[in-house]
Amino acid sequence: MNGFAPRDDIMPWSRTPRTRMEVARPAFPDELAPLAMQGADLPRGLLAGGLQRSYGDSCINDGGALIEMTGLDRFICFDRTSGLLEAEAGVSLAAILKLVIPAGFFLPVTPGTKFVTLGGAIANDVHGKNHHRAGTFGRWIRSLSLLRSDGREHTVSDDDASGLFAATIGGLGLTGIITRATLQLMPIASSNMAVETIPFGNLAEFFALSAVSDASHDYTVAWIDCLAKGDLLGRGIFTRARHASDGVLRVKPPGGPSIPIDAPGFLLNRFSIAAFNEVYFRLAGRARQSTMSYDPFFYPLDAIGNWNRMYGPRGFYQYQSVVPPEVAAEVTAEMLRAISDARQGSFLAVLKTFGDMTSPGLLSFPRRGTTLALDFANRGGPTLWLLDRLDAIVREAGGRLYPAKDGRLPPAMFRAGHPALDQFTTHLDPGMSSTFWRRMTP
Repeated sequence: MNGFAPRDDIMPWSRTPRTRMEVARPAFPDELAPLAMQGADLPRGLLAGGLQRSYGDSCINDGGALIEMTGLDRFICFDRTSGLLEAEAGVSLAAILKLVIPAGFFLPVTPGTKFVTLGGAIANDVHGKNHHRAGTFGRWIRSLSLLRSDGREHTVSDDDASGLFAATIGGLGLTGIITRATLQLMPIASSNMAVETIPFGNLAEFFALSAVSDASHDYTVAWIDCLAKGDLLGRGIFTRARHASDGVLRVKPPGGPSIPIDAPGFLLNRFSIAAFNEVYFRLAGRARQSTMSYDPFFYPLDAIGNWNRMYGPRGFYQYQSVVPPEVAAEVTAEMLRAISDARQGSFLAVLKTFGDMTSPGLLSFPRRGTTLALDFANRGGPTLWLLDRLDAIVREAGGRLYPAKDGRLPPAMFRAGHPALDQFTTHLDPGMSSTFWRRMTP
């Protein structure tokens, strides 16, 4: 295939599974249409890819074609008065921040890594620590251009009546190739954050803190000790913040340490995770206020290159759920008890409440409720058994899982959690596919 070459080094951020795909990396927009039509002719079709930060298999197309969009990363227009930014889909959030922070603007919504492309952020309708104030990333997209695999390009806006805009926001790249988009940025007076950390002793204290803080602060999130039991079940550290009202507008320079090789799998076990959680809780476990740069606040893991190697050669699973607010306290407690009983803790255990703002995408993950995100080292059967157990709890509660984070989400649970799925499939591009989509629609 002209422009494509076989590769087997592209994988999800969880590093499982490994795949073989026909891959092209165009440098100019006029290369896209012929590549899209070529890739769509493969039996397993075509997918557009970015920086491969999705944890699950929604970002790979095993046995099919993948167009890497990172070569299409140009800025098209930036209005420094209104904060409207138009750019090609392959531009990273890191590059956007580098451009807009000195001008006094910031991303209206950002996930926990800045190494995500604009197209990837739209395709997964990512969310951040300010969901209760700003909703999802897709709510701030004013228009986007979508190249279908028949070679025709469509430009749709947020008032689109056809449904194609809503299908593409959070549509996992299955409605076509997002080529460019216009994003509404938010003004800031400083690149620093005014941050407050508060320890809490159990889940009840978390929900009380969250209710108060969501009303008073732009950003809220909590780390929890997922191995704590009894009266300490759900203890953790609550963080709430606002953009500082004055100060510098400075971009963090790139660079930092990196993990060069896979860590030995035996380093991650119940005892090391329990020790880490205890030490972290004690070190961070005092209330304090501070001012810090936006970068360590929003992107702490970006400071360590290839941090996913910490989980060793077998990789890991990330599990993120959201459950309705009416049952959130009870269900979160049940999930934490299941994790503790299985003796498979997680370094990363993040708890947050989502607000009332409706997500614009038909397959968007966020909904009103409480979301819990966890990383589990891949230990094979025991890990999959625990995830199945968590599935049962979430499904019984009427919740859903985040497709971009999950490499083993059962098809029935995906359908149950996304009631607009049938409406979405009417906008599916017949030439687009992914390993995830084939797994969901066997």
